[in-house]
Amino acid sequence: MATFIMQGRYTPQALQEISAHRTEEALKLIKKNKGEVQLMYATLGKNDLLFVLDFPSLKEALKTSVALAKLTGIAFATEPALPVDQFDKLTAGL
Repeated sequence: MATFIMQGRYTPQALQEISAHRTEEALKLIKKNKGEVQLMYATLGKNDLLFVLDFPSLKEALKTSVALAKLTGIAFATEPALPVDQFDKLTAGL
């Protein structure tokens, strides 16, 4: 499994449709695409949401990002992430 960070910004339409039901539907969609939720936060600042998700590959992460945007009206930016200890191993000896 690979880890991905998804950051979301509410659109005006998405703000009008905030609900626990929509969150449940988003969780179902993530699971349907073979994703596992590590963390989900509502945040203040540049972005409104921060998700840490694991997927088998980039393919499932991209599919989920687009599907969540369609489902929720929330604009998502999705980026791969690597734990620092693994990064240190990869860059050792450079």
